[in-house]
Amino acid sequence: MLRILTTAMLFAVLALVPGLARAEVLAKIDLSEQRMELFVDGEKKYTWKISGGLKKGWTRTGTFQPYFLSRYHRSSLFNNAPMPYSVFYDRDWAIHGTMSVKKLGQPASRGCVRLDPKNAAIFFNLVQKRGKKNTVVRIVD
Repeated sequence: MLRILTTAMLFAVLALVPGLARAEVLAKIDLSEQRMELFVDGEKKYTWKISGGLKKGWTRTGTFQPYFLSRYHRSSLFNNAPMPYSVFYDRDWAIHGTMSVKKLGQPASRGCVRLDPKNAAIFFNLVQKRGKKNTVVRIVD
């Protein structure tokens, strides 16, 4: 019942906010569950485990739009760490692949949203195909 109510509230918000109503791709990230649900044209297509920020507040909540894509990115902040299939949505924060797949499903990052590289590739390619302006990233705690 809670899931139905949450989904109904999400669609109500989408209908009320003009920029969000046109989103073809919606990445809904729930930090408390360490999950990402990916909607395409209003239909849920995928649910994936993620790793958000190790400490509360390290992954900022809110609604964002991707502004930069980088297929082979490396972190300029954390020892040149690989960040494959990066979709940057807020300053230095991105949704990207990780080699630490065993940690998915629990907080482990310095603030980015980590995905299995296969899933990061799906998301990256979808954003690239549908466009950054047609993509919304919504992060809740």
